[in-house]
Amino acid sequence: MRYDSVRSITLKDVLLFMTVVVLLGSLQGCSSPDREKPRATAPPGGVLLRGAGATFPSILYKQWFATYQNDHPKTSIIYDAVGSGEGILRFIGSNIKDEDKVDFGASDAAMNDDEISLVPKGVVLLPMTAGSVVLAYNLPDFKGDLKLSRKAYAAIFLGEIKNWNDPLIAKTNPGVKLPKLTINTVVRQDRSGTTYAFTKHLDAIDEKWHSRYGAEILVAWPDNAMRAKGNEGVAGLIKHAAGSIGYVSYEFAHQLGLKLATLENREGKFVAPTEQSCTAALATAEMPENLRVFIADPVGPESYPIVTFSWILLYKDYEDAAKAKTIRDLFQWCLQDGQKYAAQLGYVRLPANVIAKALSALNTISEGEKR
Repeated sequence: MRYDSVRSITLKDVLLFMTVVVLLGSLQGCSSPDREKPRATAPPGGVLLRGAGATFPSILYKQWFATYQNDHPKTSIIYDAVGSGEGILRFIGSNIKDEDKVDFGASDAAMNDDEISLVPKGVVLLPMTAGSVVLAYNLPDFKGDLKLSRKAYAAIFLGEIKNWNDPLIAKTNPGVKLPKLTINTVVRQDRSGTTYAFTKHLDAIDEKWHSRYGAEILVAWPDNAMRAKGNEGVAGLIKHAAGSIGYVSYEFAHQLGLKLATLENREGKFVAPTEQSCTAALATAEMPENLRVFIADPVGPESYPIVTFSWILLYKDYEDAAKAKTIRDLFQWCLQDGQKYAAQLGYVRLPANVIAKALSALNTISEGEKR
């Protein structure tokens, strides 16, 4: 009875919350172009860089770019956190408005070979940071630490487990009273690298998921899923929706103080998302020459099961020599000095061998004639 009353109230809250989101979106759509996107210009005698893409690393990128600009006043950097899929489209540049064209992109799904073939200037993929995808949840009055088996969280997002007191969830949470409450999954509605990292993992561990969906940046989720845009949208909806669970990058969940599930890894151990458990998972990866690697199901008893690198997308050739030099200087700083900001913001510092390979790739960018 207690949980039924909580549920009826919170569903009203969710409807109100979603109405406000729609109204805000409408207001943004009616705003002037200047309000939507400031028309920044390069500093006198300096360089303006525009980037767009993944929301996953956007908190770290905001810190990096603000710090770098403060120390390098002749460089101005704009980054639009529009999602990995949109970032790749803007980086490719086909059928893109001039105001949406970029000097660099960002994606948690890197770029595949077909996408790279569409870029005449060539592509350099640089792993820039890494982190975890967590399952954040909202269970009123639930006091325990929720443990979810691989079968359980796959079944939840397949839409097969519909209630929080399901026997498969109860099995890994003995002695804990689970509420008789409907599960509402919260998912991404935009083309997302976070979605790709999460579904790449589900594709590796669950045959039903593999046959039905696979690894994708955009998924036709079951009808009961609540959809939001960006990691910040997913985290915000989870916070307002009782009975919800959603996948989101750690730093966004941490900022809102959301509860995080402990997940069963490949070795059958239940592991929480921490800097140590994510570092353990990343250490299992062998970075190839193209710097594109996905760790779908890391080995090791200490490894958190859902981790991902996040990439900056650069052109092999920049026609403007000053811009090419600024690009190299900026991302060299991010790979070296900038890594110290990662842990304090909820990300994982890149291993030394990955940084060395990324720096080597960065130095392949060529400088064209300054126009």
